[in-house]
Amino acid sequence: MLAAPLQIGPVRLETNLLLAPIAGYCDLAFRMVTRSFGGVGLACTDLLSPHGLLKGNEQSMDLARTNDEDKPIGMQLYGADADLLADAGRWAVDHGATVVDINMGCPVDKVTKKNGGSMLLCDPCGTVRMTERIVKAVDDASGGRVPTTAKVRLGWDDASIVAPELTQRLARAGAAAVTVHGRTTEQMFKPSVRLEGIRSVVEAVRAVSDIPVIGNGDVKHPDDVVRMIRETGCAGVMIGRGALSAPWIFRDAWALQMQGEIPPEPSEAEKLAMIRRYFALMLEFRSEHYAITQIRRRITWFAKRLGPCKPLKEVIRLAPDPDVVWRALDEFEAGGLRVFPKREEACASSGLIVSR
Repeated sequence: MLAAPLQIGPVRLETNLLLAPIAGYCDLAFRMVTRSFGGVGLACTDLLSPHGLLKGNEQSMDLARTNDEDKPIGMQLYGADADLLADAGRWAVDHGATVVDINMGCPVDKVTKKNGGSMLLCDPCGTVRMTERIVKAVDDASGGRVPTTAKVRLGWDDASIVAPELTQRLARAGAAAVTVHGRTTEQMFKPSVRLEGIRSVVEAVRAVSDIPVIGNGDVKHPDDVVRMIRETGCAGVMIGRGALSAPWIFRDAWALQMQGEIPPEPSEAEKLAMIRRYFALMLEFRSEHYAITQIRRRITWFAKRLGPCKPLKEVIRLAPDPDVVWRALDEFEAGGLRVFPKREEACASSGLIVSR
């Protein structure tokens, strides 16, 4: 056995694998289909705005939506206002959070321009004080039942690698775990993740605390999980985009750690059942318009593991209503929508429509 289930404060997870808070993708429907394959220790919501939560904004309520099947759940808050974040932490406790996470790693302008996300790395002292406030608020609201965690990057750029020292201070401030994405803000998502950077955080935190450090970045295959744990010493791994086309990666990565081998990939029928369930849940939880918009986006990811299916993707991307999506999936399962006839493929690639 390579690794053990994570202990985050009072919360014991079933595995050491976490589904990342992927902006725009980590909705309740996706979390539920991912959990159905097994291996998920903790799943996280999308980034949540304290303003939106406290005002009852419809979009924020949708992003924070959870249910009894969606446990344990981490609710990730972003921002820089300690008072608002503390209030939002209390809100999260009252609305079912198993863990409250503070986003200190998002590199996108929309978040950093408001001093949130990885901009917090530029003010370590203020960030530590803010964390102390949130930890106390969450602890008081939950009676010590809900831990507070943080997700960071290595630093803003190569000239300001602050994660090793900052995570030590976060541990002292009461954070029950830290997740580190092995890149700087300036690097965004390229080039390759720096495992040595994650290792430096693991070593720094280990020197002052026994809280777990969770590695994150470039995990696309179960082997990447094992490599990250072995080369960094991290206690667990958070997986983001690697799960979008293969939600069963958690099942496979846990099996590889525990048994030394990866289970067979789900069958085509199982993959189609997963897509159908995702779409059905989106229709149940959100509006028809939103569900159609999402399946048009998601089919590109889901189809990466379906083999030849360009016509299927094209039909679903252009689907005007749910019936077209259901019929396309049925036709594909029956053997159709696998390849374009040569003339249609040429026309499709040029943007022309072939009349029948």
